Amino acid sequence: MTPRNEALPKASERHSSGGQSQLVCSGCRNLLLYPVGATTVCCAVCSAVTTVPPIGTEMAQLICGGCHTLLMYIRGASSVQCSCCHTVNLALEANQVAHVNCGNCHMLLMYQYGARSVKCAVCNFVTSIGASPSTEQKA
Repeated sequence: MTPRNEALPKASERHSSGGQSQLVCSGCRNLLLYPVGATTVCCAVCSAVTTVPPIGTEMAQLICGGCHTLLMYIRGASSVQCSCCHTVNLALEANQVAHVNCGNCHMLLMYQYGARSVKCAVCNFVTSIGASPSTEQKA
């Protein structure tokens, strides 16, 4: 599993036409449209109430390591708990991760920058970091 952290637009930049914005339901993960200025949104599908982030809040996203659901969170958070499977996911910024190819199966692996080794989830091979400078790439 490779976590994917991506920058999303600020809340003030996520507006669609007609004075509406969008967010992901905290209950069922559906995309919800809501009028600009609302502080909470009630989902028509699951009735969960989701708090609207303040205008100007930068959002990020990652894939949950437990159930592979796309999670959105406020940028800068150190961890994110999945509302579907309750797995606590480590939220790393792009400058905190690096990549290396597995020494056995050559799968591209992501790891926390500064780690001495990384274990491949595909073949379970442990690759030493720094053993081959040409394969290590800082993100």
